[in-house]
Amino acid sequence: MHLTTLLLMATLIWPVGPPRPEIIRGWDPPAGPYGPGHRGLDLAAPPGTPVKAAASGVVTFAGRVAGRGVLTITLPDTGNPPLRTTYEPVTPTVTTGTTVTRGQPVATLTTPPEETPHCPESCLHWGLLRGDTYLNPLLLLRHGPSRLLPVTGVP
Repeated sequence: MHLTTLLLMATLIWPVGPPRPEIIRGWDPPAGPYGPGHRGLDLAAPPGTPVKAAASGVVTFAGRVAGRGVLTITLPDTGNPPLRTTYEPVTPTVTTGTTVTRGQPVATLTTPPEETPHCPESCLHWGLLRGDTYLNPLLLLRHGPSRLLPVTGVP
């Protein structure tokens, strides 16, 4: 993994909260690019909740997709192609091209259109991508590098 990606991981925050939000639905990667799965995390939060940038970056999309508001932030120095975080359904409070800092409010959580409910209760769908590949956003919250511990009792 790219060194700056590892350093970035130690400095990210939850996009809603505190307190730490309940994960309503976890990441379930699809078997193929068009297969079923869940390409992000659903975090419990009521409509009107401020949504914060999980990391510093540049807003590369702020608009509507399939009837719901979506915000994408590209994270610099995270490899090629760079990592991107996505947030929906939201009303963005920043515009494309804006540089944002970790923890900065960037949107407000909205209720999804009635014809396409995503959660049984209100939630923020938080995604992570590198190019066209969806990744588990929880990888961003790992604090610091892994540590190897001594192994005893193994022949």
